[in-house]
Parts: sequence; structure tokens; C-alpha cells
Amino acid sequence: MAIDIKNLNHNQLGELISRAQQRQNDLAAEKVVKLREKVHALIKAEGFSVEDVLGTGGRAKARAKVKPKYRNPADKSQTWSGRGKRPRWFADALAAGKKEKDFLIG
Repeated sequence: MAIDIKNLNHNQLGELISRAQQRQNDLAAEKVVKLREKVHALIKAEGFSVEDVLGTGGRAKARAKVKPKYRNPADKSQTWSGRGKRPRWFADALAAGKKEKDFLIG
């Protein structure tokens, strides 16, 4: 199938390129499906499940929520685990001369 691209106008050439890129994407997707089927068959032939080999099915585990370590005495609903960026109330209190231990949850 030879296409004489010298005889195509701008719109025809753009359409050809678009269709060729779509076909290329379709072929890649088909290849992924076939590869996935091969991998699943190999795992099954070895007597394992996908979860045995890949852990949680390829998904990252959710992190457990960390208990709060510090509480704002002015507003008991504001807490902080001690991880990540300090909340404004905590940073402001430290700047005012308070100590971290003043906010520890007993």
C-alpha cells in the first residue's frame, strides 16, 4: 500500500497523519493486552495469583492515618501529627516563645 504523499494537500496530509497516529496507538494498546494475558497465564501456570506476585494488584497501599501529637490549647479541634509542614497556629506559638512540649497531647 503505497500512498503518494506528494499529491496530498495540507488537510489530507493532516488527516493521514492523524489516522496513522491513531492506528499506532491502537496497535500499542493491543500489544499491552496480549502481554498482560501472557503475564497472567504465566503467573497462573506457576501456581500463583496476581496479588501474590504483584502485591496489592499493582496499586500502592494507602497510608495509615497518624495519630495527632500536638493540640492547639486555644482551639482543641486543631491538632497536628508532627509530620509535614507545621500548621500556622503551631509556628506562631513557637515564634511567641512557647515550647513544643507545651502542645503535646498527654
